[in-house]
Amino acid sequence: MSLDTIVVAVSDEAERTESVAQTAIDVAGPAGATVRLVHVFSEGGYETVKDQLEFGPDDEVTSDTVATRHATIREVGAMLSAAGIEYESHGAVGDTSDEVLELAERVDADMLIVGGRGRSAAGKAVFGSTAQKILSNAPCPVTYVRAP
Repeated sequence: MSLDTIVVAVSDEAERTESVAQTAIDVAGPAGATVRLVHVFSEGGYETVKDQLEFGPDDEVTSDTVATRHATIREVGAMLSAAGIEYESHGAVGDTSDEVLELAERVDADMLIVGGRGRSAAGKAVFGSTAQKILSNAPCPVTYVRAP
């Protein structure tokens, strides 16, 4: 299977960021793939982050520009750059699973990488609702990275 485009869902949860980034490096590096980082904001979260980033009055502000300047995207991007991997940043506002799946379709992704929380013994059989929806509906293979 050829891997040209890998979509990586980036969350605000710091404990997942490094493991998701390292997985993207491990997969994209040998394949020479381009990584598409995506951060999905809730409506309120988007407005809060946009205000915190203090865009100028003449700046064009889109969900992509907000995501590009967002700390977690910058952190993962720096790790990818240091590993010599090309990446692009994408942002969206809405339901995380819907937006990640839409981007995967739009860019014809060859793989999706998503992170998730560690689960208790009873919860290991069930993924979180966002991860479950992505795993069930993805147009390509999905790598699920459990938080350390």
